Amino acid sequence: MSATIYSAEYYYTTVKDAPGQGCRFLETLATEEVNLLAFNAFPVGKDRTQLVIYPLNSTWLGELARHEGLKLTGPHHAFIVHGDDELGALVGIHQKLCDAEINVSSSSGITDGRGGFRYIMHVHPEDFERAKSVLGVDLNVKSLADFHLGVYRRFAAKN
Repeated sequence: MSATIYSAEYYYTTVKDAPGQGCRFLETLATEEVNLLAFNAFPVGKDRTQLVIYPLNSTWLGELARHEGLKLTGPHHAFIVHGDDELGALVGIHQKLCDAEINVSSSSGITDGRGGFRYIMHVHPEDFERAKSVLGVDLNVKSLADFHLGVYRRFAAKN
């Protein structure tokens, strides 16, 4: 199995569950040049939606939150896996965690249609460091968050 596993920070916030809320949030991220590794949204209760943000650069997301008065919870930690899409690609990863009695609390994945896949996996916070060791997460591998995009921040003063 050819896969790379690295850790990523994520944050979440909740918004009113109404048409356009997610769109406005994503538009704000784009306008303020906060690039994402991943994004997820799901209902929490009758009239709220939780937005889960996996930023390429956590510092920029924090600046945006302060600038916009956005309350974020985090950082929390997840694993992002990417590799070759093949039958059973995730079995070995899950088996290592199973053998170590580490529960995967949530996950989501997708193939890219070109022979690769991406997978986000969460374990309980108290198991995160042990899971890093069990999975052999190479701390010397540059995560996507370390890549330089040559994008410069421009915050406009609020009235």
